Amino acid sequence: MKKIPEAQVRMSNPETISAPEELSLIAIQSKYLLKDTTQLRVFLYVDALKGKVPMQTADFVRLYNLNYVIYSDYGTRDRLGYGNVKLDSSNVTKVGDKIVVAFDIKSPNKENGVLLSEISQTGTLKKVLNDLTLHFKKQSASELYGIYTPASVEPLQRHYINAGNPFTVKRLTQEPGKLHVFYYAHSFEPAGSPMNTTAKSVSKSLTIDSTFTINTNETIHFEKEGLYNIFADTTQSEGLGLLVVNERFPKLTKPELLLEPLVYMSTNTEIAEIKKAEEFKKALDKYWLTLMNGNAPLAQQSIRSFYSRVEEANQLFTSYKEGWKTDKGMIFIVLGPPDKVQRSKDREVWTYDQRANAQNVNFTFNRRTNQFVDDHYELVRYAEYQPIWYPIVEAWRNGTIR
Repeated sequence: MKKIPEAQVRMSNPETISAPEELSLIAIQSKYLLKDTTQLRVFLYVDALKGKVPMQTADFVRLYNLNYVIYSDYGTRDRLGYGNVKLDSSNVTKVGDKIVVAFDIKSPNKENGVLLSEISQTGTLKKVLNDLTLHFKKQSASELYGIYTPASVEPLQRHYINAGNPFTVKRLTQEPGKLHVFYYAHSFEPAGSPMNTTAKSVSKSLTIDSTFTINTNETIHFEKEGLYNIFADTTQSEGLGLLVVNERFPKLTKPELLLEPLVYMSTNTEIAEIKKAEEFKKALDKYWLTLMNGNAPLAQQSIRSFYSRVEEANQLFTSYKEGWKTDKGMIFIVLGPPDKVQRSKDREVWTYDQRANAQNVNFTFNRRTNQFVDDHYELVRYAEYQPIWYPIVEAWRNGTIR
């Protein structure tokens, strides 16, 4: 069977690959919402550049085409539907720096399917693909409701919103109703080592700190940071998870927050020393300067490189916890974006062509059922990663990673 091509994880520093007026689609992310039992709306969030500048909608509409195919599953050629979408100002908008394309498709009489979208540049062979698993019959909150901000007519693709920012929860049909919200003040742990193959102990239960209701179609805001799970029906097991974060997220700026991701490249002793310091900021500066043997410019460059990866991991992988804490975020921060991504219904495999002294290093992530989000993945851990992982960590510690 011909394999469905896969979208790439967004590359770091896209400006390095774009000539002054070169057009480039860096990546596509996607989601969908059910309109009713017969159709759904797909949203494609496209990172598009014209040179080093985010592309305008008029250029995108003029220069690109969109086609799609719905397959019954990954790895099959059984088509459930296909079509092309005429791009114009009615279905192409701008949200921040991203181009957002919205289009409707008919729901086949199936439980599930895989949508393969192809955006191609007119008159060239350049194209970018995106695959999206569709649940045509599922009626959970994440399939029915979107999070909208005053700045956008399209729903947020991400799972987080900054504390105090106004937003609205609504259906495509604008149908009014009440939603049930469960709030968790819990702070989740960062990802464990890729080499830790010890079986997990029994999962800790989460304590619900408070519950309340909200109205759809009404502007609200959440002041408390933490995890919120939104349900239309409390008998359902899966909700619409929304992580409320500080006003600077996905950037980390507070010294105590800057410390946390260092767990991926530091010893327990080093972390403990910083934690017990009276001034976090001075202790962090000393930590980086010590690693770089007092070379301040090298320390500054290493700090910028490391926290740029952290910020990008937050943008790409935040789910019910911050992106840098996820298994994908950990691998991304330390090793960078993968050279190839292969995806099936419940699995992703990231391949790195060359890392340390190894070639074709694979990291496998399995999708796990989660009550907050439908894209939670866990890394398959192996002790054999040790000779790959430690040299890369050491490269961070001596400033050879830029």
